[in-house]
This record gives sequence, structure tokens and C-alpha cells, in this order.
Amino acid sequence: MTHSVEISGRTLTKRYASWPRDEPAREFAALTVLSRAAPGLAPTPLELSTDPTPWLTMTVVPGEPLGGSLTSAQTTALGDALSLLWSVPSDDLAPIDLQALVDRTRSGLVALRDTDGVIAEAARTWLDDEPPDLTAVHDPVVAHGDPNLTNYLWDGARVRIVDFEDAGSGDRTVELANLVEHLSWRETDPTPLVRRFAVDPERFRAARCLWAGFWLILIGPGGPSADRNPPGTAEAQALRMLRLVAG
Repeated sequence: MTHSVEISGRTLTKRYASWPRDEPAREFAALTVLSRAAPGLAPTPLELSTDPTPWLTMTVVPGEPLGGSLTSAQTTALGDALSLLWSVPSDDLAPIDLQALVDRTRSGLVALRDTDGVIAEAARTWLDDEPPDLTAVHDPVVAHGDPNLTNYLWDGARVRIVDFEDAGSGDRTVELANLVEHLSWRETDPTPLVRRFAVDPERFRAARCLWAGFWLILIGPGGPSADRNPPGTAEAQALRMLRLVAG
């Protein structure tokens, strides 16, 4: 657990258990920017404290977490929320460290290439045909950084966004790829969102390959999330990555 949550009335307090990437400050900064430029899209930050451990109070936003197979209305509402999020200037936010993402993914796949079966094959294939460089930001946006579907709250008409611990200034294509490659999206077709945002196909495929590799190192043998998913999840991810790299 990276944090705990306490709700009192219409106020939520998030207490951080770890913050290696300065998550409290990132979340407070992102929520501050959004509360001014896109009120109602995300919680409004109320107070940030770092003594003795960081905690942040914010307003509670309505809705239930998305999950499973999204309806057409939910997909459209999520697209509306992302469109609003990505319309907000990100100049005041710390940048997302894309080079660190690439380096972590590469080193993790190096460790997996000497394992067995389809996981090793996928790691070797990715390393032999590494995605093109994505560290130069082409279309800067407010990057949410954690596109698990549970972080998008649906109230029956609108989607709001929570959990901005990994937020910053990022690249729209990389963010969209992060979203569609997240494991929580396996039951939903992302095609309507991809068409809506009309990203460059080749750069988008490269970004998807990067995130697919990142997920494999998380859920593959020895990964930090290896024990959190049903048997066969890592192998299914490896097959998915092979299809993407073959493109």
C-alpha cells in the first residue's frame, strides 16, 4: 500500500506510506492546477502537511470506480474527462521522467530474457527491437500517471479522476498508451478512445510496446506484482507484447 485514506463528511485525508518520487507534492501540485483550470474534474486540494509523515486533505468527489467492460456511455464520458485533463496547461508541473521509465523497463527485461518460455522470448524480442526513443515530449499534457480504471469515478453521467500521486507534465501519446496497456483495460476495447485522440500511429505503437514491457517486468517472475495476479497473467502479457512488437 502506498497510502491510506480516511473520509470525514466531504473531506478525504490521504496519508502516504512511501514517497520515493515526491508523490505528495506531485499530487498537491496537480490537484491545485486542475482545481483552477478544470474545477470539478478532480478533488480540490485543501492542505498538504509533511510533519511527521506526509498527508494531504482534499474534497470528496462523487462516483463509483470504473471496471470490467465499459459501456459506450462510460467510454465517452472517460474520453470527455481525458480531453479536459489534457487541455489544461502543464507548465507548472514537474516533468514525468520518461528516461527512467525506459531504463527501468530495459533493465527488467534484461533480467527476464534468461528465464523460460514465452516470457523470455518476449523479453528478448523487445530488447532486439527496442521501441524508438520517446523521451522527447511532442504534445505536453497534464499526465495522470496511474490509469487504473478504478481511478476514474463514474456518477452515471460524468467521469472524474482521482489519485494523482504520479502526476506531472507528460506526453499525450505516451499517456494514452499507458492507459490502454494497463491491465485493468483487458475487458474493454480502447479503439473509440484511440480514434478520438488521433495520435500518430507509429509513435503510439512504440509507446504501447514500452508500456507492455513495463507491465511484463512488474508481473513477470521476480517482479513486484508477480503474486498479485492469477496464474498465467504474465504469460498472457508476454504474448500480448510479442504481438505488439511484431506490429
